[in-house]
Amino acid sequence: MSFFESEIVQQEAKQIFEDYQSLLQLGSKYGQFDREGKKIFIDQMEAMMERYRIFMKRFELSEDFAAKMTVEQLKTHLSQFGMTPQQMFDQMHLTLERMKSEVEKQP
Repeated sequence: MSFFESEIVQQEAKQIFEDYQSLLQLGSKYGQFDREGKKIFIDQMEAMMERYRIFMKRFELSEDFAAKMTVEQLKTHLSQFGMTPQQMFDQMHLTLERMKSEVEKQP
């Protein structure tokens, strides 16, 4: 069975995409959140990034040709911005840490 034919892979990909889209919509109102709302949003983004990191690791570890091609496409796409997948995750982490720091400074 191909990596992408797995029902588990398809469900997780769909759920990650839907959850990420919801967080992006919610994030457009981030400036209107109170301190606790911002903390909750940041926690949810961290959880999303961890789910995405694990999902991508599955691609990397798979022996499936299509999965390997997906990883290579991501690397190629990110290289156009001068970064690797690890740097992308590191940057997301730094952004969330900065957001946490700003929230902690709020009264």
